[in-house]
Amino acid sequence: MNPTPRAPALLAASNPFARGYDNLHIERLLLITYEDDCPPCFRPVHDSQAHLSDAKLQLFPCLFNDDFALISDGHFIPEELDERCQSTGLVRQVIYAVMGEVLSKRHHVGDLYSLEEAQAMIHCLNFETGHYSRAWEISSAHLPDESLLCLEAWVSHSAPRQTGLLFELFTLPDCCGIGCKLIGTPWTDENLLSIEGNRYSSLRQEQLDAGTPEALVNVLYLAALADVRLLIFDPDAAVLDGLAIFDE
Repeated sequence: MNPTPRAPALLAASNPFARGYDNLHIERLLLITYEDDCPPCFRPVHDSQAHLSDAKLQLFPCLFNDDFALISDGHFIPEELDERCQSTGLVRQVIYAVMGEVLSKRHHVGDLYSLEEAQAMIHCLNFETGHYSRAWEISSAHLPDESLLCLEAWVSHSAPRQTGLLFELFTLPDCCGIGCKLIGTPWTDENLLSIEGNRYSSLRQEQLDAGTPEALVNVLYLAALADVRLLIFDPDAAVLDGLAIFDE
């Protein structure tokens, strides 16, 4: 029995191909205590004081609001900024927060207490290429028989098939596998608009109109959204948890 097809928006909500973080970066934040019965809060230092060293921020009184903080001791605060800060507190610690994105959603990875420590964390999480887990080998059971037959027909020639639909197919005869090279990833609207001038919905329709099986279109979309570059379907490979399986 085949699973019920799902719309791209639902597929993207739970993507088993997603691994690692994109757009890793560091944000310098001030840990501020204020009223005795309130938990500490975190605020970035205002741009006008971004040049101050950690030593000139830590353990100094400050003014702050929901968006930023300003060191008040020994610094001139323009009236327009002073009026925007309704709260006063004390900077207890300078924090270097490592932030990243998973499928374009912002995530807080962790807090460090120096810029060097934060940079070292990002170095450990990043590869030099800036990509993670870009090659996948998954079971052919993630495609129905008719989709596999279609792929086999497409790659029956000796040369790799160039579809013109942002993926190319190739064979792996020794393992009876079929590979897909994904182009222009990730297939987000923002990225596709910049390289193709169209949103993903247009690419999806072009793929379907060209006869690409919908089950394959759905799997390729999830993989491309997670910035996968090479995807191999192999009957002997393991299944990917969270990805639909088609019964024989």
